[in-house]
Amino acid sequence: MDAKGVARQAMGRYGEELAARRLAEAGMTVIERNWRCRAGEIDILARDGDALVVCEVKTRREGPYEHPMAAVRPGKAERLRRLAGRWLADHGGPPPGGVRIDLVGVVLPRRGAPVVEHVRGVA
Repeated sequence: MDAKGVARQAMGRYGEELAARRLAEAGMTVIERNWRCRAGEIDILARDGDALVVCEVKTRREGPYEHPMAAVRPGKAERLRRLAGRWLADHGGPPPGGVRIDLVGVVLPRRGAPVVEHVRGVA
C-alpha cells in the first residue's frame, strides 16, 4: 500500500473511533467494529435499546470533496441491508426492536475540532 493509502486508512480508523464515541455518548452500546464477510464490511454494529444499529462511517477532509453525508446512495444502502441480514443470520436473528441503518459523517477541518454528524435511519 502506498503512503496515500496508509494515510487514508489511518483517517478512516480515526473517523470510526470518533463515530464509536458519538454513538456511546448517544446511549448506544457498540457491540462490534469492522465486521467482515465475503460480501463486505459493516463499520460499526451497536445496540440502541432493543434495536440493532448498522452504522456506516464516512470520513472526509474539509475541502472540495463530496460531503460524507451524501455518500450513502441506494446501492450502498442495499448492500448495508444485505450485510445486516447476513450478520443477523450469524447472530440469532433480528432483535425485538428491529434493525436501523445510521450514518456518521466526520469532516476533518484544516484547523480545529472534527465535525461529527449522526443521522439515524438513513436507509
